This record gives sequence, structure tokens and C-alpha cells, in this order.
Amino acid sequence: MQLIVTHPGGAHKDDFLACSLLAHLHGVSIQRREPTEDDLADSTVCVVDVGGVHDPELNNFDHHQFPRDAPPLCALSLVLQSMGLYEDALAFCAWLRPAEWLDTLGPNETAKLMGIPLKALGELNSPLDTTLLNRFASQTEIHPESAVYQVMCMVGEDIVNYLQSLRGRLDYLKVHGQYWTIEANGEKIQALFLEKNEVISEDPSFGVYAFIASEGKEKEIQALVYPDRRGDGYGLTRYDDSQRLNFSQIESLDGVRFAHKRGFVAKVSTTEPVRLKELLALAVVKSVD
Repeated sequence: MQLIVTHPGGAHKDDFLACSLLAHLHGVSIQRREPTEDDLADSTVCVVDVGGVHDPELNNFDHHQFPRDAPPLCALSLVLQSMGLYEDALAFCAWLRPAEWLDTLGPNETAKLMGIPLKALGELNSPLDTTLLNRFASQTEIHPESAVYQVMCMVGEDIVNYLQSLRGRLDYLKVHGQYWTIEANGEKIQALFLEKNEVISEDPSFGVYAFIASEGKEKEIQALVYPDRRGDGYGLTRYDDSQRLNFSQIESLDGVRFAHKRGFVAKVSTTEPVRLKELLALAVVKSVD
């Protein structure tokens, strides 16, 4: 690969992220200009989000020529497809589908599909979005030595590493994760328990939500029990902010180092599964008939 070419003018998340992935993979300069016919015919030139051609073998990744009723694929989608990462990204990167909608359907339709007011789309943008996109858009050529390019490589690297390592993590959690059923106050809740070991303790939260989704248990799990990275014990937390648990109810008990006043998390020193189950049971909120 010798060069990445994308369109001039305003920049959007899809072309920025697509170019970030390619910059991480190939480490070549990015030119923001209209492509030539020679560019489109040259497989050593990646043409992204411009040119009217989708041909992965020639590294052409434009979607604007797709028919109006085509699936909402953007340039980022096409690059992820070429890398063999699209299906996992769609399943486990919650930000991808809205990015596709926004680029292909526009803000009004995107807001409707997300179930939010139109103005909320703009309110979700932060200075990170604004600064990176504006700096990217303001340059006609971005070299590997530039600060913007190096940030893009970090973004691309993190996306690739996340997706490639996530699949292995899901397989690991399927073998090592334990489902607990807790009974208290005439109620039953389910918790996912992750036993402390070198693999889990390094990053206890990594892949947990994706794993629960892949198991189809989003509506069954109410709590997570995971190794505390700040100590020898465990963290107890609500899953998806389930209101069936209130951990402030256990804040005064032996072995509880911290319980948030709003009840969504607690940190405990105990490592014994029996005691952990007891604490979960004591945090269950009794239903009001």
C-alpha cells in the first residue's frame, strides 16, 4: 500500500474512522482530494468514501453509488468488511449502526431510529469529535509524522485489537463464567460471576456485556460479580442498572468496603462464593405489591 485518498471538504466519523483503520494497517500518507482514474485502478492506493466505486480487490471503498434502498453501509462498513471484522463490529460496537445511519440516512432518520430527539444528536458530540474531525478536514495531506495521523493510528489500533481479542474473550467467558441464581424476599435474581484469575483480573469488565448479549441473557441477568482491580475482593454491580438490587442496603455489613449511596455498586473484601451470594441476597429489593 502506497497511499490513502479520501474526499476533500468536511469530514465525518465514517471517513475518519475508515482512514484510521487503514492508517493503522498500512502507515501511509492520506491525501484529501478527488481520486483520479489511475487511483481507482491502482490497488496500492486506497480510495475511501469517494470515487463512486466499491471494489475491495482494488481497495476502493465508496458507498455513494449504492441504490437508495440498499442496506445502510458507509465507507467504514466497507473497510471493516474487507478486514473480516464487520459482523463482530456490528454485533459488539454499539456506535457502528448509528454511524452508518447518520452517514447514509441523515440526521432526521437516524434520530427516529435511535428513538431520540433530533437535537440530541448534536448534544452527544464532544470536543473530541469536533477537534479531531476539524483537524482532519483542514489538511490536504496528512503524513505519518503528524499528531493527527498518530491519533488516528491509535484509534484504528484500538478498534482492531478490541474486535480481534473480543472473540477469544467471549470463548473464555463461556467456559469460565458462572451463572448464579439468588433467592431472597420471595424473589429470584440471576448474577454472572467471574472468578479471580490472571486472565479475568487484568481487565474484569472486558467483553462482559458483549458476552451476555451473545448468550441472549440481557433480560435474565440482574447483577455482575467480578474481581476488584483495587483490592483482593470483588465488585458487585447492577447489570443494565437493574432496580431489583440496591447495594446501599449492605453498606454497614462486615466485609463491605464501599457501597454507593445510590445503590448501583459495592466493593467487598470477601472472596468466598457463599458470602458473595449472601451479600447479593441481602441487596435484593423486596417487591411492593
